[in-house]
Amino acid sequence: MYHIIVNPIGGKGKTLKALEEVENMFKAHGAEYAVHKTEYAGHATEIARELSLIPNTNIVAMGGDGSFHEVLCGIENFDNVTLGLVACGSGNDFIKKSGHPTKVADAVKIILDGNVGYVDYMELGNQRCLNVGGGGMDVDVLLKYEKVKRLKGKAAYYYSLLYTLLHTRFHNLRLTVDGETKDMSVFMIGVGNGGFIGGGIPICPNAVVDDGLLHIGYVSEMKKYKIVGRLLKFLGGKHVDTEWGGELTGKEITIEALDDSRFELDGEIIPETTLNIKVVSGALKMFR
Repeated sequence: MYHIIVNPIGGKGKTLKALEEVENMFKAHGAEYAVHKTEYAGHATEIARELSLIPNTNIVAMGGDGSFHEVLCGIENFDNVTLGLVACGSGNDFIKKSGHPTKVADAVKIILDGNVGYVDYMELGNQRCLNVGGGGMDVDVLLKYEKVKRLKGKAAYYYSLLYTLLHTRFHNLRLTVDGETKDMSVFMIGVGNGGFIGGGIPICPNAVVDDGLLHIGYVSEMKKYKIVGRLLKFLGGKHVDTEWGGELTGKEITIEALDDSRFELDGEIIPETTLNIKVVSGALKMFR
């Protein structure tokens, strides 16, 4: 039995179109399935929690990183669940590292073929994160985006990005990696199981989703006139092993804000000012 969890208004109509394709493929395969349409924020978490109490449950999460995040946060009994991903949202960064297809038909074929492997995830107390959590410029953009009223969609996002770059601020943080602590001032920092944020920015270019490690990618404070040139290198993943950036690895990570910085998990801004993160391996079964 396959349980499809889908946000019917996600992806500007793409999600419902994808759902039709998924259902047609399941029917053609003779697969038994049920569709669970979410009705409000956090509903996918509630649905996944109930389903995860049923042995031998296959959950198919349809959407983007936010949808995958909600479903992951709801799984109560990992032994009961195998998770399938069909990427059809506005942000599909996790699959860039997990290897899941961008085409709906290819993603469904992987699920129906039944190949299963384990994927890591991040645990933060009563929260989880599948792709990347962190802070800095990307969170500043999201915070600005929330305040934009006259523009919508991509126009509002690009305006927020430009505004943030023109009013660049650096963030004072205390980073602890497997017990070793240092204070930092950063333009951006991300703790990744996956490696990309913001539709393809490679914050943790060397991340592997099933290696039992977390990757910490960062860009340090710099002279503001250098930002544009270095940002272009950063967008190509070339900040690693430079004097102005790098990538660390560890299994237990703490990032503490020493100023008013905010953090995000899988693209969702959270109220906490400290991230206590540990990697969990060998628990999350996924069709892949």
